[in-house]
Amino acid sequence: MPGTCVIGLQWGDEAKGKIVDLLTAGRRYVVRYQGGANAGHTVKVGNEVYKLSLLPSGVLTPGVTCLITGGVVLNPAKALEEVDELAGRGIQLDGDSLKISDRVHVILPWHFAEDKVLDSSTGGENIGTTQRGIGPCYRDKVARSHAIRLGDMYRPDFAERIKHITEAKNRVLAAMVTDGDFEPLDADAIYKQYSDYAERLKPYVDDTTEILLSSLEKGEHVIFEGAQGSLLDVDHGTYPYVTSSNSSGVGISNGSGVPGKYLDRVLGVVKAYSTRVGGGPFPTELDNETGQYLRDRGNEYGTVTRRPRRCGWLDAVAIRYTARLGGVDGLCVMLMDVLSGLDEIKICTAYEIDGKRTTVYPSHVDDLRRVTPVYESVPGWKEEIDQVKSYDELPAAAHAYLDRIAELIGCPVDVVSVGPGREQTIVINESLTRC
Repeated sequence: MPGTCVIGLQWGDEAKGKIVDLLTAGRRYVVRYQGGANAGHTVKVGNEVYKLSLLPSGVLTPGVTCLITGGVVLNPAKALEEVDELAGRGIQLDGDSLKISDRVHVILPWHFAEDKVLDSSTGGENIGTTQRGIGPCYRDKVARSHAIRLGDMYRPDFAERIKHITEAKNRVLAAMVTDGDFEPLDADAIYKQYSDYAERLKPYVDDTTEILLSSLEKGEHVIFEGAQGSLLDVDHGTYPYVTSSNSSGVGISNGSGVPGKYLDRVLGVVKAYSTRVGGGPFPTELDNETGQYLRDRGNEYGTVTRRPRRCGWLDAVAIRYTARLGGVDGLCVMLMDVLSGLDEIKICTAYEIDGKRTTVYPSHVDDLRRVTPVYESVPGWKEEIDQVKSYDELPAAAHAYLDRIAELIGCPVDVVSVGPGREQTIVINESLTRC
């Protein structure tokens, strides 16, 4: 079977983009199937660093067609901004190299306005939205009556729909905004702006579901690129401190339209430690010098927002849960070089809650807040490993750490990353790079 999926097993920011970039050569399609412009992928090619939030990482590999499928919510301005930025750096995308589903739902100005209001109205800790309109757009998608898909922007009633929805949204927003600073949205201006977007996007618009099904039936190789991380999954993550889509492995089929029978390998990407952004429980968080050490060495600041990420030890309880949820076949352990210089490294192997020890990940955030992590300590290593080229060259302590991770999660380690560059990647399972 020709489908490989790359998903994050933590709270996002696991360096999935680097793995997708590594595997892209020789593949027919690279597919982004969920999320929106709240997902940042950073890929380093030689001395060049590319930061992408909507376009799949495969755009950096010539000869590959990148697809944005119907499970994504699209900010047209951001998509065109990334296309233009790549063009300015010598990477020209056309209708053969980038295809966007006519089924994607479009983020409109009212979604940004709603997002800003809703994030601060939870009555407690903020959810942590990036305020890019993602959640409100998904909400309208499910509610249906105020949703606009990309294909709708080419229909003769587009102006009428914009007018109807703008009138309804202005009434809602006027009631939601309590500081008296609400300025009604202008339907004519929105129609003009989004008609211009539609014209520029037109060469890329296609039926990606038909393209994918036909390709996979012919046995062509496809990579599915997950966004965010599995613990942010709207159904299976640390709800409500999650994203608005199925960011675990369960979202592949509904976001892309591809049946599970076409997936022959799922790779789970993890950092060698843990991070998260925004609110919500984080059992292994290190609010101390060690946490700052990890943040500084790992440059743990959001690709999209530049928010400082919360840092902590690796949580094997959480990762085992998400690996099972996603049907993961192998692990990619990223940012191993960040751990160099520590005398000891800790791994959370279990939780204690109400005096009982468990390895089952709690389904409710209130219970997760109450857990006490049970740690196992392993020796650290002093050597810098960012120039290491093979698994055998890694320090013995790094070998022991990786072996213990594989044992706790129940999956082999297939890839180890020791730096941001393409060349700073150790592929243990060489079958990954063969089509």
